[in-house]
Amino acid sequence: MKTAISIPNKTFDAAEHFASSAGMSRSELYTKAVLEYLNKYKYLGTTEALNKVYSETESSLDSKLHSMQVSSLTKDEW
Repeated sequence: MKTAISIPNKTFDAAEHFASSAGMSRSELYTKAVLEYLNKYKYLGTTEALNKVYSETESSLDSKLHSMQVSSLTKDEW
C-alpha cells in the first residue's frame, strides 16, 4: 500500500542514509521500523489489566485452597 507521511527533514535524511548504507529500500526500512515498534508495544497495558483482575477482593476460590497456594509460593525478592 502506498502512503504519504510527514517527518522532520533530519529524520528523513538519517533514515535515507541508514537505508542506503544497509542496502535496503526506504520502504523496507520503514516497514521494519513500524513492525519493530508494533511488536515492542503490542502488550502495552497487559500488566495493568492483569493486576486489576488479580487485585479483585472477591474470589470464588475456596479459602483453604487459596491459603495453600499462597503458602506454596517462594518468597523471592524482586
